[in-house]
Amino acid sequence: MLKKYYYKLTIAYDGANYCGWQMQKNSPSIHEEMMKAGKSFLDEGFTVTGCSRTDSGVHALNYAALLVTTKKMDVRRILGAYNAHLPRDIVLHDAQEVNENFHPRYTSKNKHYRYTIFNNKYPIPQFMQFSHYCFMELDVEAMNVAAKAFVGTHDFIGFSSMKTTVKNTTRRIDLCEVAKNGNYIEIDIIGKGFLYNMVRIIAGSLIEVGLGKIKPEDMALILESKDRSKARITAPAKGLTLVGLEYDDL
Repeated sequence: MLKKYYYKLTIAYDGANYCGWQMQKNSPSIHEEMMKAGKSFLDEGFTVTGCSRTDSGVHALNYAALLVTTKKMDVRRILGAYNAHLPRDIVLHDAQEVNENFHPRYTSKNKHYRYTIFNNKYPIPQFMQFSHYCFMELDVEAMNVAAKAFVGTHDFIGFSSMKTTVKNTTRRIDLCEVAKNGNYIEIDIIGKGFLYNMVRIIAGSLIEVGLGKIKPEDMALILESKDRSKARITAPAKGLTLVGLEYDDL
């Protein structure tokens, strides 16, 4: 049996033109592009496994993936070869050799998402690609008060898509904060794992708080109700970015 080599890949991508990481029959995916690029310089039996499916249109700064190959390579060669064959909206910016026990999804300690809102009277085209535009002024302080309701271990079935098929809908959130940065409002959420569309539904609910449509103190009650209709809108995918994942020493 040929010896296998394991490499952790860190990828940044603009998800606007993709259906997410997972391969789909009729839509281009990040995984598909990684496999197409890898075929140009790797052995036939190589695999690339991602840390998360990610929704269609969602972006990533530090997406983690595992490359398994029977071809021993210098990590600089992996970086150069991949980036020479990937489209311009996908960039491999780090690679390191790891042991066979590493898994990009199951060995991560937590996952960090950021939802970005461009809050201004007028849309600015250059700032719109990676953020959700809202022209009405949002109450960031109220949003931050409401965000605290999500911290801790809760059943998030009311903040998940109807497509959710997992039996256990309890998740632990370690951080949920809202901060204003110029005309941008950023919602940062860190947790071990998330349900389908969970972060975007949380973001949508917090936007409703910012607009005065939901009282901050009612967010805990909405969470406890487990009623999807009370959580209101699902925020658009283009405002969501996977910032990165944390792992123990690799």
